Amino acid sequence: MLKHWFAGHLALGLAQAALAASVALVVMFIARRRSIHLEKDISLALIRGIVQITAVGTVLVLLLRGPRWTGGLILLAMIFTAAMISARRVRTIPHAWKVSLYGILAGAGSVIALMSLAGVIDSAITALVPVGSMLIANAMNANSLALERFRSDVQAHVGQIEAALALGAVSQVSVFPYAQASFRASIIPAIDNLRSLGIVWIPGLMAGMVLSGSPPVYAAVYQFVVIAMIFSSSSLTCLVSTSLVRQNVFSEADQLLLRPSAHVAQ
Repeated sequence: MLKHWFAGHLALGLAQAALAASVALVVMFIARRRSIHLEKDISLALIRGIVQITAVGTVLVLLLRGPRWTGGLILLAMIFTAAMISARRVRTIPHAWKVSLYGILAGAGSVIALMSLAGVIDSAITALVPVGSMLIANAMNANSLALERFRSDVQAHVGQIEAALALGAVSQVSVFPYAQASFRASIIPAIDNLRSLGIVWIPGLMAGMVLSGSPPVYAAVYQFVVIAMIFSSSSLTCLVSTSLVRQNVFSEADQLLLRPSAHVAQ
């Protein structure tokens, strides 16, 4: 319907963006009627999303024409930014940014490097950056889920943790069950993506490869490869971050720093 009203690509794109944002705002107001107040977060996310993706799209047109080594710099900048975004959700966790950075760098960074060296991901910027960004974004989301779940579980069980410490339990052992639970919860989306691949959803990468002339079977197999890499990078990210976070929620005297009313400056 919008295509009949807007002829130019830019006008059509803006109209489509406005309609999509309107639906998101309607959902936000429905949530508000149920006393779920996310107006600020959702509004800022929508504004930042459209501004950032437009700006990045413009810059990438220039960067993708550069030498191959610039692809690594672009992905490294994405990893740093992903760590900052993920850490903002869990500000009360001490050193949340470092935990997120090391986790995403070890998870997404190592998988990207390994797959690039093996030739699974083409080292050309036009392939490396899009595929690498997918791994980084999913690792960021998984890391946010893991740290948020860990924080909420620890804050809800402060009494039990301190009782265990009083009885002589090792500090990191006392929060180990919550780290396990947070890891399991964080990789549920990645596992569900693998299970539903080709049945519930057909990812855009596969469709794009088919439309560009690639054999359908190869496009399907490569899409599986990408989803498997997403699972690996997300899982490794959460393994690292949940291991590191256990070391950062206690003081040198084994006192629990993460409390419901705690406010730790980053």
